[in-house]
Amino acid sequence: MRTPPPSIIMKTAEIRSAFLEFFREKQHSIVPSSSLVPASDPTLLFTNSGMVQFKNVFLGSEKPAHVRVADVQRCLRAGGKHNDLDAVGYTARHHTFFEMLGNWSFGDYFKKEAIHWAWELLTRVFGLPAERLTVTVYHTDDEAYAIWHDQVGVPAERIIRIGDNKGAPYASDNFWQMADTGPCGPCTEIFYDHGEGIAGGPPGSPDEDGDRFIEIWNLVFMQFDRAPDGSLAPLPAPCVDTGMGLERLAAVLQHVHSNYEIDLFAHLIRVAGELTGTADLGNKSLRVIADHIRACSFLVIDGVLPSNEGRGYVLRRIIRRALRHGWMLGVRGDFFWQMVSPLVAEMGEAYPELAQRQSFVEEVLRNEEQRFGETLEHGMRVFDELAGKASGRIAGEDAFRLYDTYGFPVDLTADIARERGLDVDMAGFEQAMQQQRERARASSRFESRGQMPAELASQLAATDFMGYQTLVVEQATVIGMVRDGVQLNELADGEEAWVILDRTPFYAESGGQSGDQGELHGVEGVLAVSDTSKLGGVFFAHVGRWKGRAALRVGSQVEARVDGTRRAAIALNHSATHLLHSALRQVLGEHVAQKGSLVAAGRLRFDFSHLRPVNREEIEQIENLVNAEIRHNEAVETRHMSYDDAIEAGAMALFGEKYGDEVRVLRMGEFSTELCGGTHVQRTGDIGLFKILSEGGVASGVRRIEAVTGTAALALVNGQERRLGEIAQLLSGPSDESVDKLRQLLDRQKKLERELESLKAKAAGSATANLAEQAEDLGGIKLITARLEGLDAKALRESIDNLKTQLPDSVILLAGVVDGRVALVASVNGAARAMLKAGAVVGHIGKLIGGKGGGRDDLAQGGGVDSPALPGALNETRAWISGELGQAAVV
Repeated sequence: MRTPPPSIIMKTAEIRSAFLEFFREKQHSIVPSSSLVPASDPTLLFTNSGMVQFKNVFLGSEKPAHVRVADVQRCLRAGGKHNDLDAVGYTARHHTFFEMLGNWSFGDYFKKEAIHWAWELLTRVFGLPAERLTVTVYHTDDEAYAIWHDQVGVPAERIIRIGDNKGAPYASDNFWQMADTGPCGPCTEIFYDHGEGIAGGPPGSPDEDGDRFIEIWNLVFMQFDRAPDGSLAPLPAPCVDTGMGLERLAAVLQHVHSNYEIDLFAHLIRVAGELTGTADLGNKSLRVIADHIRACSFLVIDGVLPSNEGRGYVLRRIIRRALRHGWMLGVRGDFFWQMVSPLVAEMGEAYPELAQRQSFVEEVLRNEEQRFGETLEHGMRVFDELAGKASGRIAGEDAFRLYDTYGFPVDLTADIARERGLDVDMAGFEQAMQQQRERARASSRFESRGQMPAELASQLAATDFMGYQTLVVEQATVIGMVRDGVQLNELADGEEAWVILDRTPFYAESGGQSGDQGELHGVEGVLAVSDTSKLGGVFFAHVGRWKGRAALRVGSQVEARVDGTRRAAIALNHSATHLLHSALRQVLGEHVAQKGSLVAAGRLRFDFSHLRPVNREEIEQIENLVNAEIRHNEAVETRHMSYDDAIEAGAMALFGEKYGDEVRVLRMGEFSTELCGGTHVQRTGDIGLFKILSEGGVASGVRRIEAVTGTAALALVNGQERRLGEIAQLLSGPSDESVDKLRQLLDRQKKLERELESLKAKAAGSATANLAEQAEDLGGIKLITARLEGLDAKALRESIDNLKTQLPDSVILLAGVVDGRVALVASVNGAARAMLKAGAVVGHIGKLIGGKGGGRDDLAQGGGVDSPALPGALNETRAWISGELGQAAVV
């Protein structure tokens, strides 16, 4: 590879490409970055380092496809153990999202090659001055020291041995381990020296945390297996794992001290300044915005959507932190989503999926931005009030009130408090949260379905599932029984349990498909199977009640017979679910991803990522696509192949699912190819008919469709036609004219309603025409109480409005009676308002007739049931009002 002239400053994109090309020439296979969401590692919230996608290779549970690999892995540290969020924007090198350059050897080359290639890349390809590079080694790693000193030629004074500086054997900056046990080994780190003008000392010195010496590359040599007692045994095939932060390297190569000054960030910060009207491009809030747009955009393209839990909550927190910094810069409208386009310009070539899904990312961020705008402004006002009263600390109950009442995340409260020199009483906040959880638990109940006893699991072999080929297994053996997590040896007549067989045709609930029902026939009785589940992931448990002359025992032989009619109905719905998934992606966009499903005998339910309701026209397109595929009657093919081969062949893997090395691929013509272990039809035509029942939202950014197939769909259509016929009969016309006739009927109804309102208004005017003349004069205050037949609350209010113009100083109480109900409206006007409240008037008469009401001081309304007591109640209230006015006049 040609060495660039020293005068040439490499752009970030060029550095990324040059790194991969260098190791391609060293016979490395270039692999793509894995998702920010670890596909098969529940211990991690996000991919936080380059080694995550190779973790199983290091643990020995997975065979590597290549022995030499290089990649650029996108990483995120904004949640869980690795969380740099609070420091982002305030330091030169902390990020939420970053790119890790890495080269890997799985039992192939080792220290010599790794060290020589690292030096060659840094000094010859990237042109870094050798005298500016310092290296560290683990204090006992004489092999690495010798390679650096004797072969590469690094002077002894620039090779630093680092010992166990973290308080325990092998606890060192230069000794890496995946966990307390397992693969581990020494590492050597390469530091760039910014020069004497920058504060800080070399690694291992008291002032090593300064900014003069910056670590740019870490070469890890996994050569030991650490036992529980702490002893180290050599690995049979030592590995190399390296990591070099792209942003740090770019800062060094571009001769800037801060990562935020590299070309990529300079562009993003400049756009952020334009969008926020900020001329000072050194403003830390612009750094936050520029950093956060990368994290948010890549999380969205990896299937994470804003929510209130898990990864979605971390995304929401990052978005809201960016929005809050925009708010600090004076932004009161949308701006953050507009950062996606400049990000695509910078990184779209390296990550084509970012460019492909740009519009979806923009829509997600814009929706979240609009949703949070009002919360942010309101929450900030409340926070300002609390901060003004606080003496160094925001009380826990106040932080909880901001969270619970105003939707203000406690993370954001703590972030703002820290900037103002305050802290938050997190213990008090957690106490308030715990009290809320206890209240929630008190109003709900969780029931565990059961678990597999560990000792039983260790004794049994996995159940052999035979349900793809047959619905009946004539001879199966009961190998275990469990009830409430306890192992049983026998099951008496009438008792329930989870019965585990050595082989079975029953499909156990998984992948959204309901478990099979049926029967287990023994010599002495029958187990009616109501459900089938998996215990321990590999044991098929048949849930049911035993009916027999003698007990069912472990070791008994049974005939396992699945309910074939129910299984067939489930198969129709499961195959239709695959067609629906594909149709949704075609009609709504490639951003659609499965977020959950239920495949039962009577219906199917499919949850998917989408930001807006699916309209009637789109529903029709989706139905038409699915039914067209049903009519094509394509064969449903299944094949077993490696996961990589399946993905390369175009199979769709469900987001968040864990797959083994070998997967089952289900293909329906050219329309749908997915990884699936469920049971399906033989041909798409077997589904018969597909009809959508409903569409609606179930969570932020998640929609749900429910649908039916086969005879259930036909029954739905027949029912709709029957009801349409009944409507046509009521409208006295043919079915195809029903819509027009119904529209005419509704138009006529609206016209009649308007005429009725007009008549009511006239009736109100007539009924109240003489009331003003009949008003009683109480020292200048006019008093009217009256019962008016046929007037509702609206008409009574209109009557009072007419009377108020004639009697500016008055107390008016009107009772309207319609269909046995009483509407009460009271008005207190002018000088009378200093003596009486309208709400008190309605409250007084309400008690007399068993009703209730309330309202403003000048106008209130209520109601009750009409009864013979109403006239007396009006008279008594009239006397009470007279007394109240008289007493007020005396005072």
